[in-house]
Amino acid sequence: MLLPYLSKGVIEAGCDEAGRGCLAGAVFAAAVILPPDFSNELLNDSKQLSEKKRYELRPIIEREALSWAIGIVSPEEIDKINILRASFLAMHRAIDQLSIRPEHLLIDGNRFTPYPEIAHSTIIKGDGKYLSIAAASVLAKTYRDDYMMELDTKHPGYHWKENKGYPTKAHREAIRNIGITSYHRKTFTLLPEQLSFDF
Repeated sequence: MLLPYLSKGVIEAGCDEAGRGCLAGAVFAAAVILPPDFSNELLNDSKQLSEKKRYELRPIIEREALSWAIGIVSPEEIDKINILRASFLAMHRAIDQLSIRPEHLLIDGNRFTPYPEIAHSTIIKGDGKYLSIAAASVLAKTYRDDYMMELDTKHPGYHWKENKGYPTKAHREAIRNIGITSYHRKTFTLLPEQLSFDF
């Protein structure tokens, strides 16, 4: 059973990211403020849910949340600042867009770059513990999946519709055979035998 909040009576925003371990595409994050009495039996860490369930939950979260937002950091920015910083930046961008200012942030994971003037708690596997983080995980994942499916129409050879940019065998074979796109993260090890790419 996921918890509705960490501290009663405090406006909390749950934050989570999607796409950190991918070889291609932007990293997405979501920030979600749920009403304190929100409940949904289906809601769980997005990785525990089927794709169908995630897309069923998205409109419910969007409708019932007090506020929600998505933050995006591009592959170019990831290559400049590294993926960990990019994940935190994506969360900051999501928080920036919330229509209600939270008093506390619940961050999935064990590290975070503090957001100006808002306290935060990092919670390992928080998406399986708190409703607001689970809701953020569903939004971040589904919006990123939509984006990768759209990119797949431009670059069908990489099987992004299926792998969403993650390092599957088919994705790596495509990199080996076709080369890379502008959406690939050039600072990542795109191929196991890679020493360097000529860009």
